[in-house]
Amino acid sequence: MDYSLVMSIWGKLAGAAAGLAVGGPLGALMGALAGHFAVDKQLTHGIKDEKVLFTIGVIALGAKMAKADGRVTKDEIVAFREVFQVPPEEQENVARIFNLAKQDIAGYEAYAKQIAEHFHDRRTLLENVLEGLFHIAAADGVLHPDEEAYLERVGSIFGFASDEFRRIRARFVSDGTSDPYEVLGVSPEIDDEALKSHYRRLVRENHPDLAMAEGLPQEFIQIATAKLAAINEAYETIMRSRGG
Repeated sequence: MDYSLVMSIWGKLAGAAAGLAVGGPLGALMGALAGHFAVDKQLTHGIKDEKVLFTIGVIALGAKMAKADGRVTKDEIVAFREVFQVPPEEQENVARIFNLAKQDIAGYEAYAKQIAEHFHDRRTLLENVLEGLFHIAAADGVLHPDEEAYLERVGSIFGFASDEFRRIRARFVSDGTSDPYEVLGVSPEIDDEALKSHYRRLVRENHPDLAMAEGLPQEFIQIATAKLAAINEAYETIMRSRGG
C-alpha cells in the first residue's frame, strides 16, 4: 500500500477538522468535529479536494450504514477499518467522524445527495461508494432488511436503476440468492462468444488499477479486488455449467 497517499488524505481531513471551510451537510459534519459549523450553502464549493470530499462522505455513509439495523457490530467496525486503513496517528480523528455520523440514520440522504451531485459524471466512482457500503453491511454475514433498504435508497440517489442495484448486490452478498448471470449483468440466453466478450470487458473496466486512475483513496483497492473476484467466480460458474 502507498501510505504516502493515505497519509496525505488523512492529513487533509485533520486540516479540515481544524477549520478548513467546507460546504453542505458533509461540511456541517466536519464543522461539528471541529466544534463549530463552517457551512457554505453551495454544496460543492467548500471542500476543494475531491479525495477529501469522497473520503468524508464514505466515512459518514459507512457509519450510518453500520447503524441502519439499530446496532453497530464488531464485524462492521472491522469491515470499516478494512475499507479505511487509517494510519495510527489519524485513527482518533476518523473515529470522531464515524461516531458523530453513526448517532442515528437521520440525514444520510443529504450526505448521499451531496456525493451524487459532486460526482454525477463519474458513475464508476459512485458505484465504488455503494460497493464499499455493501462490504460494511454484509460484514456480519447478514444483510438486514433495514440495511438493504438503506443501500437501495442510496443507490437510487446515486442514479442506479433496480436491476443495476441487484447486480451490485449480487457481487457482495452471498445469501443463496445470487445468480451468476445477474452478477455479470447478462441474460442466461447469451451465447458463449458474447459472454466471453462481455466478461473480458468487465475485467478491463473493473480492474483494481482503474480505482487508482479514478482518484480513489488507495483503501478502495481491496473492494475493487473483491468485486473482480466475484466477476471471475460468476464467469467460471457459468462456463462450468455449460461444460466449458
